[in-house]
Amino acid sequence: MKFSTIVSVLAVALCFAGCKYDKAAKGGAGDNNGLGQDISTSEIGGDEGSLDGVTEGKFEDLYSRCTDVDFTPVYFGFDSTVVPQGELGKIDQVAQHLSEKTDRVVVVEGHCDERGSNEYNMSLGENRAIIIRNYLIQSGIADNRIQTRSYGEEKPALDGHDESFWSKNRRGEFAIFQK
Repeated sequence: MKFSTIVSVLAVALCFAGCKYDKAAKGGAGDNNGLGQDISTSEIGGDEGSLDGVTEGKFEDLYSRCTDVDFTPVYFGFDSTVVPQGELGKIDQVAQHLSEKTDRVVVVEGHCDERGSNEYNMSLGENRAIIIRNYLIQSGIADNRIQTRSYGEEKPALDGHDESFWSKNRRGEFAIFQK
């Protein structure tokens, strides 16, 4: 799906879901704060992360979860799909690992904080996972080795109700599986 189509779908979804935040005041999804350093959906592009026709079934059902590696989550700003420049090295580590271990695959999991509707957070979590997936593909990892999942706000890293907790819940995580 093209980026313009994704944006259109998200705009319609926001109208129906009713985002309760002022994007102009807080910075909206894809906002790079004018720095031009962060990676956003418009810079990475790519498809929506679907593997239809490439890999059938979930990696979780087909492969064994690897317990010998644990990658640091990629953290996102409020209501954003922008990967901050300082977080790119985390994705690069995953790409390096997958390049060296060609029998391994990854599920990129997108997460959000508790603010916003369930529908909005599921969409935002999916878009966060997709942007990471597309960066991995541009780093040379075959698209059939990467799947995405969105958990929205359903699996918080920390339980709490202020920015110190929310900032740790706005993340992309990596689950590595071996064939």
